Amino acid sequence: MILDFFSFFTRPKASKEIAKERLKLVLIHDRANVSPQFLEMIKSEIMKVITNYIDIDESALDIQLTRTKSEDGESIVPALVANIPIKSIKQK
Repeated sequence: MILDFFSFFTRPKASKEIAKERLKLVLIHDRANVSPQFLEMIKSEIMKVITNYIDIDESALDIQLTRTKSEDGESIVPALVANIPIKSIKQK
């Protein structure tokens, strides 16, 4: 479930739509055999690495496990999708 870039500019979603998206995420996590705690560990590790190089808006960080077509287009595989708002690039 990749969010459309333009959805940022649309009106807020109804609670029905939000519940539907949450249910999809739960199903995806179950199918990929990934617990919410494991996803939080991944999120934490990604934040540690990225913050060495850039300042990010941690409150708006969104990391999701989803399913997508494989490179050969013949199967569906899990994919990690990250939306990481960047505040600034650190100069080293």
